Amino acid sequence: MFEFDEEIVEVLLKESVDFKRLYDKHIDLNRDVDSANTGDTPIEDMELEGMKKEKLYLKDQMAQIIENYRKDHAA
Repeated sequence: MFEFDEEIVEVLLKESVDFKRLYDKHIDLNRDVDSANTGDTPIEDMELEGMKKEKLYLKDQMAQIIENYRKDHAA
């Protein structure tokens, strides 16, 4: 998900309860969206779109936390 920020993500997963919560929710939504896209889980189109939007929103929030971490820990 954040290939270029793996080290920061690892630190945040250990140190930030908020980041971990967002990360876990994103993983859950990703699994659910994938399941719906493969037809394993029947779901309404509107609900699927809502899940995709929420997933993107969570990713944006995590990206902001990563950026803040980077700024706070710049050498």
